[in-house]
Amino acid sequence: MAKEWNTMDTDAFRAEVRAFFQQHYPEHLRYPKRRLRWNEIREWTLKLAAHGWLAPSWPARHGGMGLAPNKLIVFIEEQERHGVARAPDMGITMVGPLLIQHGTDAQRAHYLPRILSCQDIWCQGYSEPNSGSDLASLRTEAVADGDDFIVNGQKIWTTLAQDATHIFLLVRTDKAAKKQEGISFLLADMKSPGVTVRPIRNIAGAEDFCEVFLDNVRVPRANIVGELNKGWTIAKALLGFERIFLGSPKQSQYALSRVEEAAARLGLLEDPVFADRYTQLALDVADLGTLYARFVEQVKRGEALGPEVSMLKVFATETYSRLANVLVEIAGASGATAGDVETDDGAIDVLTTFYNARPATIYGGSNEIQRNILASTVLQLPS
Repeated sequence: MAKEWNTMDTDAFRAEVRAFFQQHYPEHLRYPKRRLRWNEIREWTLKLAAHGWLAPSWPARHGGMGLAPNKLIVFIEEQERHGVARAPDMGITMVGPLLIQHGTDAQRAHYLPRILSCQDIWCQGYSEPNSGSDLASLRTEAVADGDDFIVNGQKIWTTLAQDATHIFLLVRTDKAAKKQEGISFLLADMKSPGVTVRPIRNIAGAEDFCEVFLDNVRVPRANIVGELNKGWTIAKALLGFERIFLGSPKQSQYALSRVEEAAARLGLLEDPVFADRYTQLALDVADLGTLYARFVEQVKRGEALGPEVSMLKVFATETYSRLANVLVEIAGASGATAGDVETDDGAIDVLTTFYNARPATIYGGSNEIQRNILASTVLQLPS
C-alpha cells in the first residue's frame, strides 16, 4: 500500500483524499469552534481507522499508510482545507512514531495495534506548574523501586486528559544531573492508582485542558522509552516536528477570511484606512504561507527540521493573534459577545477566533522562549 500511495501522481492522490473527506466527514463537524471531545469525534476516527488512514505517516509494516513526506503534507493540507477536526491524536502523532524509532519490540507489539484500533487514547504529560516553556526544569520524579518506578508530581495543561486511557510522561530520574539530563520518557496507564485528573475550564467555557496529579503511581520499568536519563533528546525531537504544524498558515487564512467577511458586511472595505490595514494583514498571511512552504520542502526532502522552525511558530501564532484582535475591534460594541453577532447581512462569530488565538503564542513552547532559541542557536547571539 505504501508504494501505491507514494508512486501515485500528487494531483491524483490529492483528489482521492479530498473526495474521501467530502464524502465521509460529517458536515456538522467541519471547522468546529472548539476542540472536540472523544465522544464527539469517535465515530469519524473509527471510520478513518477502518479505512486504514488513521496513521498516514506510520510505515506500512506497522499498520500506517506509509506516506512519503510530500504525500503526508498533501494529506494534512486536505484535512485543513475541509475543516476536519483534530481527534485526540497524541498516540498517532507522537507515541507511535516514538515507539517505532526508539521503542523495544515488546513495546511496539503491545502499543501500536492498540493505538490503531483506538483502544488506547493518549495524552501528553510534559508541562508542569512553573515548568511550561522551560520544560527542562520539570520536577515530577520517578524513583526506581524493584521492577517499577514510583512517580510523584503534577502535570498541567494536559490536553483532553479526561478522555485519555494512557499518558506519556517526562519525569526526572536523576536529581543530581543537569536539568536537561536526568530526564526519562515514561508510559503510564491513566487507570493506575494515584492518578487524578481535574479538568480546567477556560474563558470560553470549554474544558480542553486538565491538571494531572501523580501520587505514588507505580509504573513498570519496562515502560521507559529509550535510555534511562536520555528522555530530553526524545522530547526535543517530538517538539520540533510539532512546530511545523503549529505554523500552518491555514488558521490565519481562515481568520483573514472571517475579517474580510465581517468588514464587507460592515462596509469597512471602502474605508481607505481600514483597507490599508487589511492589505498589510493579507500580506502577512501570504508571507506566512511562503515561510511555511520553505519548511514543508525540507520535510518533503526528508531533512530534519532545525531550531529555525521556531521562527515559523512565532510568525504564525502572532499573525493569527493580530487577525483575532482586528475581528473583535471591527465588531465594535458587539466585540465581547459570545456566539454569533447579528448584522444586517448575517451573523459573525467574533470571540471564537479571539479565544483560540490567546493560548496560541504559548502552547508548543511560548514565543518568548522561541525567540531565545532563535537568538542563541540560529543568530548565535551572546546570552
